[in-house]
Amino acid sequence: MSRQWDRREVLGLMAGAVVGACTPHDPDATPGPTPSAGTAAENELPGHSGWRLRRQGADRAIEGFADRVSVLPGHSFRLAVSTTAPHFHAEAFRLGWYGGAEARRVWRSGTLPGRRHEMPAAGGPTRTVTAAWPMTVRVPTTDWPEGTYLIRLTASTGEQRFVPLTVRSARTAGRVVLVNAVATWQAYNTWGGHSLYQGPGGKADYGTRSLAVSCDRPYDRDGAHLLLVYEQPAIAVAERTGLPLAYVTSMDLDADPHLLAGARAVVSLGHDEYWTPAMRARVTGARDTGTNVAFLGANACFRRIRLEPTGYGERRLVVCYKTDWRHDPQYGVDDAAVTTDWREPPHPEPENSLTGTLYEASGASAAYVVTRPGHWLLHGTGAVQGTRFPNLVGTEYDRVVDGPFTPRGIDVLAHSPLVCRGVSSFHNSAYYTTRSGSGVFNTGTMRWVESLKGDGAHGIPPHTADFTQQVTRTLLHAFAAGPAADGPSGLVRR
Repeated sequence: MSRQWDRREVLGLMAGAVVGACTPHDPDATPGPTPSAGTAAENELPGHSGWRLRRQGADRAIEGFADRVSVLPGHSFRLAVSTTAPHFHAEAFRLGWYGGAEARRVWRSGTLPGRRHEMPAAGGPTRTVTAAWPMTVRVPTTDWPEGTYLIRLTASTGEQRFVPLTVRSARTAGRVVLVNAVATWQAYNTWGGHSLYQGPGGKADYGTRSLAVSCDRPYDRDGAHLLLVYEQPAIAVAERTGLPLAYVTSMDLDADPHLLAGARAVVSLGHDEYWTPAMRARVTGARDTGTNVAFLGANACFRRIRLEPTGYGERRLVVCYKTDWRHDPQYGVDDAAVTTDWREPPHPEPENSLTGTLYEASGASAAYVVTRPGHWLLHGTGAVQGTRFPNLVGTEYDRVVDGPFTPRGIDVLAHSPLVCRGVSSFHNSAYYTTRSGSGVFNTGTMRWVESLKGDGAHGIPPHTADFTQQVTRTLLHAFAAGPAADGPSGLVRR
């Protein structure tokens, strides 16, 4: 097949752009640069290879939550902690590259008294679980750089859990913006027996699910499951590039209409399903003024939600009535705010007008099949027409469909036949450009970010990481350089 590359010859600016490795080790917290010092300088600091949990132990042995999902650098937040142990301590780790250690410890508390708090019951017509626990400790963020953080709680008896936090960027101009999908994390959080998907009876108990879920409670499992599976591997790749990065949460996008002003790119990570109208409008508006957009997962921007206040502050309650949308108080008042799937009544706005693809189903596992190897995004991967990467498509997937909401001239980079729940279909990775000059890329598979680790999860061959890491690096460098519409196709959205 003839060579097609371009995108400024796939960016001579990629040459020498990967940050040199530094040796990871396990030191005490080290002082870091200010946010303006940059990603490259931050990642030259020694990392802390022992940042993951060593032992979760019994359920509820230790757990907690923060009274903020994000703070500006230098601002404090509080932790509410429950533990069966007499004492505990907390540490804060910034996620990044750090020579392969992938985190740096920036803070450690002293020994703190432990106290066990009761598990609350779901309350009110929305069956919302709220842990109205007293706050245990205030945490300063002096000298913490912007980024995604894990607060690790360690009981004196050895059990551990995480509490996630974002030290957010006040401005994103000139930077690639990584979005922590906090609203989606909460939607799936079953702590207290309820999520937006199920009640105490598990997955079969859909009828008693919550219609609104609160950030005022711990996360289930290890405390940061969706962050670690669908975001952390991509954060490590992005930080390794040394490119200028900014960090925000879904709640921050909803709150600040000017947050994306001047951003080079916005990156939705591996599972970013729940969006407010304001989030969608702001990302779409940024796209239409030249900001590139990337979706590294599937099923993005699928549910329309509303964010409401709790006792701890604004935007800490995620409301989504889903199939019960006729019971949403906004129904008949403001149908555009009714919380259900974006493509469904009473105000359908299918997500593919932004993402380029439509979410189709969950439960797939199929080979990713390259169909456009000459596209500049695939430069350096060695892929040819028909190259297959087993099991890279799943478990949820998107595809391109004909219709008025699909951007005109969309370029299909991968077309992967599959069978999901007995139905034959296909997956697509796709790219389109806009009149503003921006580029939009969607991998169309939730396993893209998982594959970056090369650990063989889901039966994905470890060498697949060579492909997905290369594409991700090329994407980030190209998008950081400015509007990415000068690819080989010269595509223009209608």
